[in-house]
Amino acid sequence: MTSQGVSARAEAQGAHPRRARVRSFPLYSRLDLNRGARMGNSALRAHVETAQKTGVFQLKDRGLTEFPSELQKLTSNLRTIDLSNNKIESLPPMIIGKFTLLKSLSLNNNKLTVLPDELCNLKKLETLSLNNNHLRELPSTFGQLSALKTLSLSGNQLRALPPQLCSLRHLDVLDLSKNQIRSIPDAVGELQVIELNLNQNQISQISVKISCCPRLKVLRLEENCLELSMLPQSILSDSQICLLAVEGNLFEIKKLRELEGYDKVCISIILHFQSLQRKER
Repeated sequence: MTSQGVSARAEAQGAHPRRARVRSFPLYSRLDLNRGARMGNSALRAHVETAQKTGVFQLKDRGLTEFPSELQKLTSNLRTIDLSNNKIESLPPMIIGKFTLLKSLSLNNNKLTVLPDELCNLKKLETLSLNNNHLRELPSTFGQLSALKTLSLSGNQLRALPPQLCSLRHLDVLDLSKNQIRSIPDAVGELQVIELNLNQNQISQISVKISCCPRLKVLRLEENCLELSMLPQSILSDSQICLLAVEGNLFEIKKLRELEGYDKVCISIILHFQSLQRKER
């Protein structure tokens, strides 16, 4: 058999099936991806239509990498947006500040690194949840969120207490747990919060001004780096605080009982109850 005949036979037996397999696989993939895209767009349209009627837009666990641009059609009637558990890296400045009626915004478990200044135009926003993102700071205009009552920033990369928070006169609950905060400055005395959660940071110093917070009732400082000498005694003797959680720091709880004012704060019952809960687990 000539070399041309061998080549032709090899092509007939081997080369053609290989080409067929290579061509068929990407064709199937493209069809599958297009079908998925159509389903995604259809689902998004359905959510937008529902939100137009209810004022609530919720689209969690969908792998979104961007804030849905379709929501700009609903800036005048949305009251709640929940886009938690996605992969959103940024918020569009031209859209996010236009939700004039928005009261609740949840973007937990995304990949946000910065917040645009335009977010602070949401004058009716009462609840903002940004847990488990990559935020290192807040916009300088954050204090303009004058209606904010609950702010959750747990699990970010904040290294200090943002001073802008002291301008929020109606803020009731502030969660800054699981950040990288190392000290609490004098400005803390201007906070208006009722509950402050600073658990699981790296706090080793706290300003005595914390006892000046006019409404602070609950202070959580568990699992930090506090020595007993760094815990202001005025928290016990001269503050509005009635619940203090300090387990997991660099001192024995029994030493706390020796401080003046200990009997004025509901510590012993709380600590005992928490210890029992941990043992039961």
